[in-house]
Amino acid sequence: MAAETSLSLCVTVNGEPRRAPAGASIADLVTMLELDPKKVAVERNGEVVPRSTLSDVTLADGDVLEIVHFVGGGDDDFTADDTWSVAGRTFRSRLIVGTGKYKDFAQNAAALEASGAEIVTVAVRRVNVSDPKAPMLTDFIDPKKYTYLPNTAGCFNAEEAIRTLRLAREAGGWDLVKLEVLGEARTLYPDMRETLKACEVLAGEGFLPMVYCVDDPIAARQLEEAGAVAVMPLGAPIGSGLGIQNRVTIRLIVEGAGVPVLVDAGVGTASDAAVAMELGCDGVLMNTAIAEAKDPLRMARAMRLAVEAGRHAYLSGRMATRKYADPSSPLAGLI
Repeated sequence: MAAETSLSLCVTVNGEPRRAPAGASIADLVTMLELDPKKVAVERNGEVVPRSTLSDVTLADGDVLEIVHFVGGGDDDFTADDTWSVAGRTFRSRLIVGTGKYKDFAQNAAALEASGAEIVTVAVRRVNVSDPKAPMLTDFIDPKKYTYLPNTAGCFNAEEAIRTLRLAREAGGWDLVKLEVLGEARTLYPDMRETLKACEVLAGEGFLPMVYCVDDPIAARQLEEAGAVAVMPLGAPIGSGLGIQNRVTIRLIVEGAGVPVLVDAGVGTASDAAVAMELGCDGVLMNTAIAEAKDPLRMARAMRLAVEAGRHAYLSGRMATRKYADPSSPLAGLI
């Protein structure tokens, strides 16, 4: 009886009846519930009680309280813990997008937002000195919000690529860069001899090069030995939209690499991005697939979901393939 008397108040907490001692404060009740008053918010009879006054507000019989705290919103998001890192920098999104071919900077910024990407590749080009007030990419995509990845698009030898990235570092202080040295204009395939040369020089100067390369496990290993912090084998020619043509070699690169592997170039639609992730790649880089879609924003969202789906599939471990059928329902006990 003594215990019943000491808990004489009847209150409702988050929809459930509770007993509390006469004269207890809201802070006392929160402590009784083994909660930290500093980490919750309390509503009493429809009115929010300031956290600073929880100890001053005495409970009354019949009080209705809601006690809340912050949790992750929406569906469970496995990407919160499933991060990836390159050169000591950690990211949640495994999708990297480019900044070319959009109708304007505003559309580019909107597509980037829809994609959920945290890294955006940017080309280094001359300032328009005849119109110095013309809009610039940084007016629409904040380099403080997104990680800019300066690239060497359009460079056809090591000297051009090195010069371009030296200017990029001077312009924005960036050391994490994307290196690509092209062999010819028709295929835009990388010139691996010039790429390796540039990678060695840049790594020696303190750059952290993520390197576009052929889908060759030997070339990927050589780049890693030359100082590449990530290797980025092409899935198909740049801008072709053909999808990943050589799954076996991409898989071999993933299995042999000691640095992140990202498919770069050739992705055309969401299923291509999912395939890259199912092969175990750390991420996917794309530009044309989003920028040239009839609805770039919707395609950006599709790519975001595809990368997440492919990652889920890879981590779950797919079923084994079989030569013949294997029924899902047991054959025993048939009528």
